[in-house]
Amino acid sequence: MKKFTYENVMNAKELNIYLEQGNEVLGVLGYTEHSRRHAAKVAVTAGKILKKLGYDEHTVELARIAGYMHDLGNCINRVDHAHTGALMAFQFLRHWGAPPEDIAVIITAIGQHDEGSGTAVDPVSAALILADKTDVRRNRVRNQVKETFDKHDQVNYAAISSKLKIDPSKKVITLEIELDETICSMMDYFEIFLQRMLMCKRAAERLGLRFKMTANGNKIC
Repeated sequence: MKKFTYENVMNAKELNIYLEQGNEVLGVLGYTEHSRRHAAKVAVTAGKILKKLGYDEHTVELARIAGYMHDLGNCINRVDHAHTGALMAFQFLRHWGAPPEDIAVIITAIGQHDEGSGTAVDPVSAALILADKTDVRRNRVRNQVKETFDKHDQVNYAAISSKLKIDPSKKVITLEIELDETICSMMDYFEIFLQRMLMCKRAAERLGLRFKMTANGNKIC
């Protein structure tokens, strides 16, 4: 890689093969979409969070790179995918000649992004967690037969839209969701996503922010 940048990482052919393989594997297992589209959305959102909070461009770039690479491990197995993904990312980053200091930050963020085993430990990992766990949207659902939706499908399909808004002056980050309650109730949403929302709360706190959530204009937390 001639220059270690988010744009070059995003266009790395071998990396994208593994990302798409992971997405195919999760599709067979019944998970929502985890394609390059999700990777790019997480990358852009993670970068925006840190940029709005005044972090330097280098840190913003590391958040973008970590965001794009965070789901690499799904091509091996969904279980412990954060840890295997961090190890895979380490190999790529070393091969590309990335500085060890940058590698350390990126693999830490990837290794900490799963709610089952991780938590925000620095700004980059916090931004990655917030970007990843708030990517709830209808078009991530792959199952087209509504009658066979499981709870994860129902919750994601019910999310007509979701936006993550940051107010640096008030030190607040808010997830705003428009939810079709004929498909999924608020209780169903929290049954599935409570652990993720708690992870977002801790990630926001790591950035000196309060995490809030609204659904259909109503304050939830």
